[in-house]
Amino acid sequence: MSRYFDALETRSADQRETDLAAALPAQIARAALLSGYAASLTDVNAATITSTAALAGLPVLRKSEIGAAQKANAPLGGFAHMANPNLVHVFQSPGPIYEPGGASHDWFRFGRVLHAVGIGADDIVQNCFSYHLTPAGMMFESGARAVGAKVLPAGVGQTEMQVRAAADIGTTAYAGTPDYLKIILDKADEMGERLKITKATVGGGALFPSLRQEYADRGITCLQGYGTADLGSIAYESDAMEGMIIDEGVIVEIVTPGTGIPVAPGEVGEVVVTSLNPDYPLIRFATGDLSAILPGQSPCGRTNMRIKGWMGRADQTAKIKGMFVRPEQVAALVAKHDEISKARVIATRSGEMDVMTVQIESTHEDADAYGRSVTDALKLKGVVQIVAPGSLPKDGIVIEDQRKYE
Repeated sequence: MSRYFDALETRSADQRETDLAAALPAQIARAALLSGYAASLTDVNAATITSTAALAGLPVLRKSEIGAAQKANAPLGGFAHMANPNLVHVFQSPGPIYEPGGASHDWFRFGRVLHAVGIGADDIVQNCFSYHLTPAGMMFESGARAVGAKVLPAGVGQTEMQVRAAADIGTTAYAGTPDYLKIILDKADEMGERLKITKATVGGGALFPSLRQEYADRGITCLQGYGTADLGSIAYESDAMEGMIIDEGVIVEIVTPGTGIPVAPGEVGEVVVTSLNPDYPLIRFATGDLSAILPGQSPCGRTNMRIKGWMGRADQTAKIKGMFVRPEQVAALVAKHDEISKARVIATRSGEMDVMTVQIESTHEDADAYGRSVTDALKLKGVVQIVAPGSLPKDGIVIEDQRKYE
């Protein structure tokens, strides 16, 4: 198995700049033909956008803008053409917001992510990302096909059946959220089954150092990929495990949150991504995630820019158990009950698992009475704590992430 997925990963800086100078103007011109960019790119001379520095002069595109455009121009808001024969799926993310998907070779570019952890033609991947509405399952499935691996499309849940299938089939690799692999392994121990999983590629949440070490102690190499439903793969870890290497199909900038202004190298800011995918040309798309550029080149030999990894959210949105929880969802919970004056979501860790605690200011004392409302509003089950009206801090925080990422 080759150390690198392809020759793009080891390009010289000069070659990468030359390639970018050709690809970027073509992508800007492609986007300018789409109605979604009518207001932002109409007067832009695409031929002049040949570098990241030139790209920084264009406006930032936010997911909320795409969502608003989709309401007026369903389903894709004018940012892609449903008539495009390369698009074969439409996915739904919370909002709801809809994203297109293609079936051409490694359309989401996750083959590079799986290859980096050593997954190849001799592997069977237990893909525990969801195949229901969201694109994560298809992202990793297409990546597995790109490296020649077989796939058990396991999805989420039914852990005992997952263990049974893993044991019977002999799956050797795992794809899914960082936490869920531990659930499967613990259930296998309980059932007396010894699984053959030795490689894991994870995403959808932070991989905490203690959990990575637990997997290493079990003989499992676990590396992270970073991507979104809109963009596909953005960055990935290699065996050097020094930051995350930017994918070859995107351009990443780190900007001051709420602006399009790049921060100084090494400073923390919002991740803004331009996709070179011709079927869905997102230009300066703001992810809402925080990171920072990591100076230097990876010891693994890959030459693209690196970021330090996921470092939280530019807003108060938090990813808990692989699901985003947003301030507007907390507001919806409060609005649902007249007796609730305020609520606060707290994300913590316990036993290598995410825990969501929802503190509710209410005159009612029965926490169980709010369990269903919490699940409906936040799309996750959580521990409900009733607190006295007026007792929550008046600091503007509605989602408090107490987890430590380093």
